[in-house]
Amino acid sequence: MMKNQPRKRNDLEFYDRMAERWWQPDEKIYTLSYLNLPRFTFFDSYIKDWQGLKVLDVGCGGGYSCEFMAAKGAIVSGIDRSSPCIISAQNHAANQGWEIDYRVGQAETLPWQNDTFDAVICVDVLEHVVDWQKAVAEIYRVLRPQGYFFFDTINRTVKSKLIFIVVLEEILQEIPRGVHDWHKFIQPQELQNCLIKVGFSDIDIKGFDLFGISLYQNIRAYIHYKKTGGFQAKISDNTSLMYIGKATKGKEKNAE
Repeated sequence: MMKNQPRKRNDLEFYDRMAERWWQPDEKIYTLSYLNLPRFTFFDSYIKDWQGLKVLDVGCGGGYSCEFMAAKGAIVSGIDRSSPCIISAQNHAANQGWEIDYRVGQAETLPWQNDTFDAVICVDVLEHVVDWQKAVAEIYRVLRPQGYFFFDTINRTVKSKLIFIVVLEEILQEIPRGVHDWHKFIQPQELQNCLIKVGFSDIDIKGFDLFGISLYQNIRAYIHYKKTGGFQAKISDNTSLMYIGKATKGKEKNAE
């Protein structure tokens, strides 16, 4: 057996392995469901009423955000590369009485027509896809004019490498080793440039602060997480680790 082989990074098979346990509250993956409240505190500042809106969750996993939006009255679709996750999402939605259109597919080739959705969310996903710029262009395509694109992702900084890779994966193992690839993290200016290039406007990017800024805040946030399983997330101006945002689809580029 060969030793010292480099660890596989961006290990998306982890989500396949977790699919059957996606909705079990005692699993670490379930912690992701607690991010819906802080995320939608930001998203809801732009959409006051989700009732009847056609929305898409790109990279939906087992369906945490899809069911959260369905509970708000939205007409929800979800897509993920993981067939096991989609099966888990379908089964849970059926048990809860939600009618959600789940599909297996890639963010770079969305199987919907142009101008289909009023809003698209893509959370904790862009840093995992093969070609995030193409995914952003596809999201623009399937949005209706004046539709909203909501997102969050991880900044590519020394701090994010230390927190996500060294501390959370390698030392504390709160995140399975190899799930993230630091080189695939996206700096806010890179994402903003891409959004503008494909045609988005009215871009708003804020820090999505789960851990605080100082070491003391980091420790307090971790203790709170271990006690409660949840986060004390804040929307701030600090984008050094994670950030959240919104962009609006303008009129077609070639329209007069």
